[in-house]
Order: sequence, then structure tokens, then C-alpha cells
Amino acid sequence: MTQSEKYQQMLIQIIEDDLPGLILLKKALEEKGWMVIADTDPEKATDHYFELNPDCLILNAKLPTKNGFQILEEIQEHNGRLFIPKIILSSRNDKETRLDAFKTGADDFIEKPYDIEELLIRIENHLHRKQIYDQSVLIDTLTQVYNRKYLHIDLEKSIKEWKRTNDSLTIAIIDFDNFAFLNKRYGHLSGDSILSEFAQFIKQSIRSGDTVYRIRGDQFLIQFPRAGDLEVKEVINRLLSDFSYKSFEKDGQYFSVTFSAGVFELYDDDIPAKTAIQMADKALTKAKEAGKARVEIIKETSVTFVKKRLVISIIDHDMIMRTMLMKIFQSLVLDSSELSIEAFEDGNKFFQSNRLEEQGKHFLVFEGVMPVMNGIEILQKIKKNSNRPQMRILMLAGKKDENEIARALKFGADDYMTKPFSITELKARIERLIQRMM
Repeated sequence: MTQSEKYQQMLIQIIEDDLPGLILLKKALEEKGWMVIADTDPEKATDHYFELNPDCLILNAKLPTKNGFQILEEIQEHNGRLFIPKIILSSRNDKETRLDAFKTGADDFIEKPYDIEELLIRIENHLHRKQIYDQSVLIDTLTQVYNRKYLHIDLEKSIKEWKRTNDSLTIAIIDFDNFAFLNKRYGHLSGDSILSEFAQFIKQSIRSGDTVYRIRGDQFLIQFPRAGDLEVKEVINRLLSDFSYKSFEKDGQYFSVTFSAGVFELYDDDIPAKTAIQMADKALTKAKEAGKARVEIIKETSVTFVKKRLVISIIDHDMIMRTMLMKIFQSLVLDSSELSIEAFEDGNKFFQSNRLEEQGKHFLVFEGVMPVMNGIEILQKIKKNSNRPQMRILMLAGKKDENEIARALKFGADDYMTKPFSITELKARIERLIQRMM
């Protein structure tokens, strides 16, 4: 992916309860090619921020239940070391309000009503600075271990050295068990504390020549030069045993954490770094499927690997729209994912199918206004499901359905598109949402 393409895929989150203003701003940002997630509920918006890691945050200073300054304070406590531009919008432009914004972590302050052209230029400048920063940083700011960018640089060097010396080279991918549940139950601050402590625990427990990287969310990769897969499996099992005995506390509740791991020893001089990582990931999938809290080795010479399952559900009473959406999803090319696509003509048939019980991450797209069961009723029923899977929800709305959009965002929709829209535009939106969740 070129730097220009990465720039176009940057994600902006808007937290705004003024719906007409939110809709206009979202539309203007999307016309620039950026992906936009809009939130009207401050509580849900904070969870969205931690889950999606946006590249820029725009929020209103005055919000119901929790103001923009309180949200910024929470974010600063959670990941103040990360460089994510934060822009405060406020109808008050007095000195005290501006100082409060900057004291709580805002990078910019815009008075409402604002000039949209000026705001877009400011956002563009912030995103350019973030892009330059991200390209230069090799250390993960939360855990203080190397990041995914450096992994690809370093692993290629290690493979060249391995070919030269003919020593062993093994990699292991570690992924926490039920980490999304831990985040939801104990909060993202506790989740971050666990990740940070785990990274330091690993660094202190491995050899000086071994290297640990945080490659995504709650997933780490460790590179073990001069060690075979059996030796590495023994090491990881020891780490699993030691770490699972650690006790974490949140509001008087004590809990422990386990992880699963996949181990792969390089065997072929022609194997690229990307394939080695895929093989370790395949071993990790075996460990998860075998019951979690375990370590699995993979010795296959085939480069095929288990794809992650994405369950896609379409709900629309219009057969033409269902057919169009089916074609869009069927045309998606996702190398690491296996797609299960099914369309339903109404919400009752969707819920009767027990579709939400299927294994994998879920993506749901539906029409906002439908007979039998409308979009809001679908969202409310999903919200009542305590065992609902990890999912992203896209609602298709009429151009004048502002109240429906507001209610949909409140009840759990992650994004919306207003009609009329082009198939190309809809496909691009779907692709970006899926890429962010996988």
C-alpha cells in the first residue's frame, strides 16, 4: 500500500450531539476520502475510540452526560503517549474554555459555528503530521516494545542471518484469551495495564538475543534466534504458567489472564517473512481451537493457513438492494478472511436463523426503514443479547432520516450511509469498515 493510499484510509472519529452539524461534517470529511465514524452518545464514543484507534478525534466541548473535556481526560489517562490529534469544537471561545481544552489534551480548538474549509485544512495538516510521526516511530508507545513496522524490517534481517549461519530461527505469536471480554468487564485502562505489564514480563523472561514485538491489539510476536521449535514451546509454556499465576485487581475484583501461542520454526531458505508469520498464526489458531491457554507447534511445509471467519448478514426488504449488496460482498478480496454471506428479507427471519450464534466476527448491514421490523428494532434486539458477537453495523438511511440516524447511532450502529449513494462509494465504505475490524 502506498503512503497516499494509507493517508486516504485514515480514520476520523466525530463525537457530536448536534445531528445536523454532525451529518454535514461527516459528509465533508468523507468527500475528502477519509473514513469517518460518528457518535452521538459520549459513553459509546469512548468505547469506540479505544476499539478503533482513530487517526484523528473531533469532539464537541458540550455533550450530554459527559462533556468533551471529560472524554479527553479519560483518553489522556488511557493513551496519552499516543499521537492522535484531538480537535475540540466549542460555541464558547473565552480564555477559560480554550485553556481547559488544551490542559485536557486538545491539539486544536475551533469555535462554532466554524468555516468548513478552514476546518478541513486544519484536519488535513494534523493528519499529515500524524502520518510523518507514524512512519518514524519503531517503538510501541504503550508497551515500549518494538512495533509491527519494525518487525518486518528486523525479521528480514534475521532471515538473512539465519541463511548465512544455518542456525535455527523460530518465531512465536502470543494472543491473550478472551481479551475483549476483559476490556468490557474491567475497562480499557485495566486492559492497557495488562498489556504493558505483560510486555515487561516477557522482556525480563527471554534471552538478551530474543526480540519481542507488539503486532496488533493484544497480540505479540517473539523472535528466537538459535532455538528450535521444541525449545521455544517449552519456554512459552513456562511463560504461560508464570503469567497465569499473576493476579490483577480492579475495584476489589481479582482475576488472572491466560494466553495462547503458535510456534513456527523456519525450515526453507526460500520462505519469506510474511509466510513465516502466517504459519505461526496458523499454529496460534490451532491453540485457540484446542481450548486456549496452550501452545501449539506447526511443522507443515504448506503455506496455506486457516483464514479468520467473517459472518456477513444483509437485512433488506427490497430484493434489488439485497442482490446488489450480495454482489458487493462477493466481490471483496480479503486474503486473510473466509466470508460467510447471507441475506434476509426482514429482521424476524434474521433472528430466527440464529445467525448471531455463528463463530467469527460479524458484519451487519440493513435498511433503516422496513416493514415487519425496522432498523431501530433490530438494533434494540441485538443490544439485549448479552452474548452478542464482536460486530460492526452499517445502516442505510434516507437523506432526511436524521432522527432515525440519531437513534441508530445511540442504539449501536457504527456507521450509516444516506441515499442516494453510488455502488462504488458503498463498496469502499464496507471495505474500510471490514479492514478496521479484522
